[in-house]
Amino acid sequence: MAKIQGLAAHAAGAELLSYHYEPGKLGLQEVEIAITHCGVCHSDLHLIANDWGVSQYPFIPGHEVVGTVAAVGSEVRSLSVGQRVGLGWQSNSCGQCEWCLKGLENLCPEAEATCVHRNGGYAESVRANARFVVPIPDALDSEHAAPLLCAGITVYNPLRDHGVNPSSRVGVIGIGGLGHIAIQFARAFGAEVTAFSTSADKEEEAKTLGAHNFVNSRESKALKDAASTQDFILSTVNADQDWATYIQALRPTGTLCFVGIPPTPISTPAFPLIMGLRSITGSPIGSPNRIREMLDVAARHGVKALTETFPMAKANDAIEKVKKNKVRYRAVLCN
Repeated sequence: MAKIQGLAAHAAGAELLSYHYEPGKLGLQEVEIAITHCGVCHSDLHLIANDWGVSQYPFIPGHEVVGTVAAVGSEVRSLSVGQRVGLGWQSNSCGQCEWCLKGLENLCPEAEATCVHRNGGYAESVRANARFVVPIPDALDSEHAAPLLCAGITVYNPLRDHGVNPSSRVGVIGIGGLGHIAIQFARAFGAEVTAFSTSADKEEEAKTLGAHNFVNSRESKALKDAASTQDFILSTVNADQDWATYIQALRPTGTLCFVGIPPTPISTPAFPLIMGLRSITGSPIGSPNRIREMLDVAARHGVKALTETFPMAKANDAIEKVKKNKVRYRAVLCN
């Protein structure tokens, strides 16, 4: 079995260096993907630095993979060699628990992440259980599709779970790697979309992406004027905000949903929650079936990640640019 070449961190926070590993025998239900594109996600940066305490070194990051099927295990019937496919955050689940049997494999307690305790997509190829490898629709370019496999499903899943539809008023906090995709999906669902951003210069871009309204969240009056206007607010930012003001921005029965992780615990008065039957929730990635659905919706409605591409060999440059928030809006590595 040929070794797989990739780029690995050999210690917490170290720059990526060339690294080969022996993948072993291909599993009966596994697929090997020859990688053409891999998105650079903020989660990769956290894993390289071991911010979550789960990284093992040497460590190859990457979990927004697009490529072609290079080999299939003997029990795989759903995919064929040469097919263009994608792989996101999750590479396997137990397949037998309550959540897997409900089609909610993303909630499986034994879920395996593509690049946690295994080597990921900053490489020539990667392996995963075939159930988590999804065909890419012809209408999607590979570089624009790659970030959808993590960033895209992260924002699509809660919009679907919370029943966003043409009657909905949806707010998106943050016009970044997640937010710019969330605006497009919410608009595709027919919702009235409001972008909340601390960057006033992003108003024109937010409206080009599909936002009907723009609120400069640095202006306290603008935030207060948004009171009781939103049915669903999706927070995509990894920064602390005045969450009580966003709760006030919800209409009765409205929901504030977190997909970004603020650095400090969320604090808000209980009274507005009680009086307006408002709620606070969070959302992870979606199931493989939901990912397939999302890609189909993206293909039919022209939803795509705005990307900047880098050669795979320049992964360290891409990581530095992402760290400094200088990519609008997703970096993608190309083999």
